[in-house]
Amino acid sequence: MIIIDTLQQFGIDYHFQNEIQDFLSKQSLSLGDDGVLLSFDSDINLVNVSLSFRLLRQNGYHASTNMFNIFLDKDGKFRQQLINDLTGMIGLYQASQHLVEGENILDQANAFTRKNLHNALPQLHQSQASLIKDTIEHPYHLTLGRFNIKNCIKSYETEHGTRGLLQECAKMDFNIVQSQHIRELSEVRLWWRELGLTRVLDFARDQPVKWYMWSMATLAHPTLSEQRIDLTKFISFIYLMDDIFDVYGTLDELLLFTDAVNKWEVDTNKQLPNSMKIFLKALFDITEEISYKILKKHKWNPFYSFRKAWTRLCNAFLVEAKWFASGHLPSSEAYLKNGVISSGVHVLLVHTFFLLGQGLNKETVDLVDNLPGLVSYPATILRLWDDLGSAQDENQQGHDGSYTELYMKEHRSATTESAREHVLNMIVNTRKKLNEEYLRPSSFSPSFKKASLNIARMIHLMYNYDKNQRLPALEKHTKSLLYESIPLR
Repeated sequence: MIIIDTLQQFGIDYHFQNEIQDFLSKQSLSLGDDGVLLSFDSDINLVNVSLSFRLLRQNGYHASTNMFNIFLDKDGKFRQQLINDLTGMIGLYQASQHLVEGENILDQANAFTRKNLHNALPQLHQSQASLIKDTIEHPYHLTLGRFNIKNCIKSYETEHGTRGLLQECAKMDFNIVQSQHIRELSEVRLWWRELGLTRVLDFARDQPVKWYMWSMATLAHPTLSEQRIDLTKFISFIYLMDDIFDVYGTLDELLLFTDAVNKWEVDTNKQLPNSMKIFLKALFDITEEISYKILKKHKWNPFYSFRKAWTRLCNAFLVEAKWFASGHLPSSEAYLKNGVISSGVHVLLVHTFFLLGQGLNKETVDLVDNLPGLVSYPATILRLWDDLGSAQDENQQGHDGSYTELYMKEHRSATTESAREHVLNMIVNTRKKLNEEYLRPSSFSPSFKKASLNIARMIHLMYNYDKNQRLPALEKHTKSLLYESIPLR
């Protein structure tokens, strides 16, 4: 289990994918009635149990929380002497991130470890305290694996005091994959420049690196190069359509624009501004081009699913535009229901599903077209995270409209702080539901399930704005992942 964990943290597990899955499958079958691995020897400890539980769930196996019963006292609480096992406490905290709804023992484990790890900080050496703080703020399950490889290698070398073959292999692999990502980004930049939309839509964002980071996070496996490039193209249109509704179009123009998207026709409406026609033609062309590519490769035409995703997004944008124009404030429930669609996550994941080309059949296509939990839960997380950040700005500008604002209007006694706490709890509960969807047996491929989790992990970076409306964490990771290789010895 330790070797598997190290391989995954170093980002080189994909070289041993079959061997790892075979081993974990056997481990999951060796769980006893009490949920404890029968392969454990008599020295069952918190480190081993937490690691086994985390790795099984991390890789899609529904390990039982009964594994932790042996660490509870007669009152059903975690035994206090466990706080002396710092490594075990870290492991339990990491394991607790994989909880689903109703797993009270993991809720308790999370609170127990977080509290006692915080309490231990003043007694620790600086390097150890720094590790604990980073663990609490960025647990593995909520962090994108590739974004953490450098830190994992550094921590491993600090702890073990050696620079062995495994670390050097991980460094070389990181640099090789980084070179591949740079080539992909260059291809995206070239496509974007030749498309020329920024010359027509001068208000539109010109952020191919940011768009590519979404794809790099969503489709993390190094072999998915073509899929990352194609997905980035679609992501650019999500951002541009958002700009058309937020910045450019009048309500009358947006009504015409939405009608054109619903009909999937450009030329029928002469009143539509020329810039919008050019945008729509580019969107329709890329949709048809990549649909044909997928049809040739996977023998399934995704065109109607793609079209449905775009019309759904456009209609949701229009609903928000009408709210804004009329001054009508919806209920928080209605706002969130529409906001899950206007987040654009469903567009991203529908396209991801077909680009992966795994498990394509009528059942899975019908599922993905109708916003299953693997689609709606990360979309909910994005909408709520985005609103947490924008609510601060809107308070400063005197504007209404975020979920937090609407919630406070419906709950007059709520303060800004209590409303934000409510939204954070909603995010936590939605993550539990997403965890459960990931573990639930379904017709969706493991790759698609991981893509859904990865989008949820990326959201915090994409919407963690500072006071200057910049994204320092995203900028830091972008620089590290794309432009700073790891020196070899």
